[in-house]
Amino acid sequence: MAEFTLARSTRIQAPVARIHSLLDDFHQWQRWSPWEGVDPDLKREYSGPPAGVGSTYHWSGNAKAGEGEMRMTESSTSRVAVDLDFLKPFKASNVITFDLAPAGDGTDVTWTMTGTRSALMGVLGKLFFDKAIGGDFERGLAALKREAEAKPPAS
Repeated sequence: MAEFTLARSTRIQAPVARIHSLLDDFHQWQRWSPWEGVDPDLKREYSGPPAGVGSTYHWSGNAKAGEGEMRMTESSTSRVAVDLDFLKPFKASNVITFDLAPAGDGTDVTWTMTGTRSALMGVLGKLFFDKAIGGDFERGLAALKREAEAKPPAS
């Protein structure tokens, strides 16, 4: 088994607290996650606390969405960490983190996935998976940026 790390970063012109609120609550992920739109009939189940450590999100969908579960294991203004278990179309367990660092009047956000792969998946991963998931991370960070930088509705 070979370990892997895949990461993408962006700067968002919003305070850490605003970005953290979009990451800390799995219900908010529908607003920015690059995978939320791949199945209009995606089934979602939330359990545990409504946000933060211990909250859980289970999804099940078409072949493109697959099935899996995420559990929030760490949540602070500088980092959100999630255990990610894919069940379908393949089984895999990874850890994803979002590191948040104040940068001038904005926040640097780094989205990282770590895990292990078999030798075959190590080769295929470098050829296909890393490029595809890296692109997904870039789309997700762009959507997170749009959401975090959007002006809140007037009350």
